[in-house]
Amino acid sequence: MIPRVTVLQLDTSFPRIAGDVGSPDSYARPPQIIKIAGASVGQIVTDKPQDIDITPFAEALHHAEGDIIVTSCGFLSYWQVQLAKLCDRPFISSSLVALEQLAPDIAPEALRILTFDAQRLNAAHLGVHSAYAQSILGLPPTHHLRQVISRDLDVLDEDAARAEITDLLVQSQTETHCHILLECTNLPPYRAAITAATGLPVTDILTMIEAACPGAVAPRFS
Repeated sequence: MIPRVTVLQLDTSFPRIAGDVGSPDSYARPPQIIKIAGASVGQIVTDKPQDIDITPFAEALHHAEGDIIVTSCGFLSYWQVQLAKLCDRPFISSSLVALEQLAPDIAPEALRILTFDAQRLNAAHLGVHSAYAQSILGLPPTHHLRQVISRDLDVLDEDAARAEITDLLVQSQTETHCHILLECTNLPPYRAAITAATGLPVTDILTMIEAACPGAVAPRFS
């Protein structure tokens, strides 16, 4: 039986292209998408994650049917332990929890964490791995993908987003960098282009889903 994924998705309407955590085309089996009413980007993408009301997310877990449960926003990493305790299945709040596996082998200066908003992602989201705050790189406010997400636009130019993202990473890359971690769950569609442009391996929400629940992700994104 092909595993099924349940996605606790923010209350957004922007396009979810293949590779996005909220796109059915990202998975080997149609996912269950539970949209969390009222959970806007503005409310969840905050530098004070402790103030997020996770009650709607906790309630949504009671309706989750998937073999693995994930959220659509990496800024929920602060609540990983609390929400996971409510599940009897694997739960991934954010790709940032991969720091548990990456940190023993990769120093902060060797890791690039690409996020939606570097002004708001901070040590609080990283828990015991707060030293990796220095690894954070954010999408500039003018970037197309950030505009689409923050303004909840209904048109996404995939080519423009890909070009801006790869250019940003290449321009900031140093000889020290050896791995890239994509915080934003809307970035995996560009993973192949990122690897091709930088030559570096990439960890994102989809690679984490596949590692925890083999066969769940569509082969081209696993």
